[in-house]
Amino acid sequence: MKQPGGTEAQKRRAGESAAATVPDGSVVGLGTGSTAAAAIRALGRRVDSGLEIRAIPTSYQSRQLAREASIPLVTLEDATPDVAIDGADQVADFDLIKGGGAAHAREKLVAAAADRLSVVVDGTKLVDALACPVPIEVLPDAVPVVEPALEALDGEPTLRAAERKDGPVVTDNGNLVVDCAFGEIAAPSDLAADIAALPGVVEHGLFVGMTDEIHVGTDSGVDVLEDGSS
Repeated sequence: MKQPGGTEAQKRRAGESAAATVPDGSVVGLGTGSTAAAAIRALGRRVDSGLEIRAIPTSYQSRQLAREASIPLVTLEDATPDVAIDGADQVADFDLIKGGGAAHAREKLVAAAADRLSVVVDGTKLVDALACPVPIEVLPDAVPVVEPALEALDGEPTLRAAERKDGPVVTDNGNLVVDCAFGEIAAPSDLAADIAALPGVVEHGLFVGMTDEIHVGTDSGVDVLEDGSS
């Protein structure tokens, strides 16, 4: 479930800022979404100017953008990412909610494998506490079991419906997405563990303790926040 965001200029500045930090010879994880797309395009321009990188995409969308930008692609079998660049639906104290584009399972896999996770957002995504619905990728046959289990965790689950076609959203992995509202999340790490323990859950959109730096696009530039605990 995508959250309202800032302007295209703010997103572009954030993406370009993160892309500018990627050193020559790096393997880069490419996130999914409009702000991550700005980073991919900026990396493509650097490749045109001589930057040598390889990239691991997290979705069909990011793979196609990388190909259009002439960025060489590899897989996690071929290389380990030095850095992953990705967006977020909400950010609070370096913890994230992701999955508006239903790519959070592979995004988390690539982010966890990377040495650093650089998050690119506009200022509207920064909040005091995570509170938007948490996207949860679920095996199709498990939805009738997972939904009541989420309710037992005081959540309000909703199967995500596809836009412009009948039926639910289907992920690149062939699974379904349940968006679960928990209200303000006081303890993201505890909730993440509870959701992950549910049979039938493939992955959830809580990214806890994974972010190293955040590039925040503004009207006049970019604010770069670094996690001192990294």
